[in-house]
Amino acid sequence: MELRQLGCFLAVAEELHFGRAAARLHMLPSALGRHVRLLEEELGAPLFRRSTRQVALTAAGAALLPDARALIDRAAEAATRVRAAARAETRLLRIGAIDGAASALLPPLLYAFHQAHPLVETRLWEEKSARLLPMLAAGRLELIFIRPPQPSPGLEFLPLRQEVLLAALPRGHALARRRRISLRELAAEPLILPPRRSRPHSFALVAHAFAAAGLALPQGGQEAAEKQTIVNLVAAGLGVALVPDWAAQLRRPGVVYRPIADAAVPRPEAMLGAAWMPEREHAPRDAFLEVLRAGLKASR
Repeated sequence: MELRQLGCFLAVAEELHFGRAAARLHMLPSALGRHVRLLEEELGAPLFRRSTRQVALTAAGAALLPDARALIDRAAEAATRVRAAARAETRLLRIGAIDGAASALLPPLLYAFHQAHPLVETRLWEEKSARLLPMLAAGRLELIFIRPPQPSPGLEFLPLRQEVLLAALPRGHALARRRRISLRELAAEPLILPPRRSRPHSFALVAHAFAAAGLALPQGGQEAAEKQTIVNLVAAGLGVALVPDWAAQLRRPGVVYRPIADAAVPRPEAMLGAAWMPEREHAPRDAFLEVLRAGLKASR
């Protein structure tokens, strides 16, 4: 049974008049009658007794009436729930970010966005780029903040911020009294590094800095994947580290940050930016990008 046919049956059953039922449904009486006949053929029983003067329900029609009402009501409720869910989804923006973007880029952007669009809910996932890109491609995220990805059809990337490396040293370290630190001086210290396998971008930034200065990358130091852990190891006096400038916001007692005197030209891996799938329509994402671009324009 089709909902359209049940709706036609219900209108006739309630009006007991084909003309009034057709007007109620904004249909021609002939079209209404055709839907009722198709339903009768499918059920194998007449639903109405028709005469030139009146229309009445048959026993089969009377049996169908409560079920028809229930089915029509359930279909209407389902449609209402679906529309409500769709409206709620358009008010939700799912954002993914790597650690540097979540710490350095997103807090002021999220604040500005919520000031401009207070009815939009945002949810943040902090993950590695290798996990964020598949989530974006699968439609589980609308916008991600990562380092420059490999070119991919349907993916757009907007560069936003260039990271700069700083030296993180224990406060009591002899080099901490310097205003700027050279990489040659750091090369003689135990260096805490991000793991090459799990943090390839972060490892590459440090390795490039030493290579550009004509130095071998120090070996044998501690490894730590998270910036907070690296900073804590520095505070414990287990070595020094090169960390992106946003990590200086991790104001761990016992750690000082100093600029690199012989800093190399930043590599592409040091860029942070926003990536999205422009062919997928999503109003909150586009509104967030407008806020982002307005902030970029104002900062220039």
